[in-house]
Amino acid sequence: MELNAYIDHTLLKATATEKEIMTLCNEAITYNFKTVCVNSCFVPIAKQALKETPVKICTVVGFPLGASSTEAKIFEAKKAINDGASEIDMVINIGYLKSRNYVAVLKDINDVKIAIGKIPLKVIIEISELSKNEIVKACEICVDARADFVKTSTGFSKSGATLTAVKIMKKTLKGKAKIKASGGIRDQETAYKYIDAGVDRIGTSSGVDMMNGSLSQAG
Repeated sequence: MELNAYIDHTLLKATATEKEIMTLCNEAITYNFKTVCVNSCFVPIAKQALKETPVKICTVVGFPLGASSTEAKIFEAKKAINDGASEIDMVINIGYLKSRNYVAVLKDINDVKIAIGKIPLKVIIEISELSKNEIVKACEICVDARADFVKTSTGFSKSGATLTAVKIMKKTLKGKAKIKASGGIRDQETAYKYIDAGVDRIGTSSGVDMMNGSLSQAG
């Protein structure tokens, strides 16, 4: 599979403008990225920009802290889907996980998944805040909650994806959920290392640079 098919072309910074979102969408069309990943307020703009193209729209829920109520996450997810989102990336309740309140973590994810039905749900576990054992536990809970993907990071914490964490995730998930790596993946060489490690999707704001690197090396 070509690199572009792995990329969620991402712009989630608080200062993102409507013009920048339009540019993001046009780049996604040019390079045929899998999705654009934007904050939910920009989903309608992305829907208009991407109509009649194969590029899908991903948005974030409970972002970036994961500490909003389950009811708020459900409302945000359903509103985004009604506006045109086709994938949801929600942040796990890290505080519940750290408290070992695993039932609450499971319920949070499961309730969102039930609410959005067949729409793919990616659960962001924020690996930079977790120990190895907590990464394993988070992945186990995501499987039990029937999440479609487990995602490494928001990109807004201390650090992003690591190959070590991805290997732990892959071993724990055992193919029962896919893996999205996000945060700090900025060049083609790094992207392919993550793909080789078993990730199914890459969240990055550097997709264009990756593809241009691919073209120049191919030539």
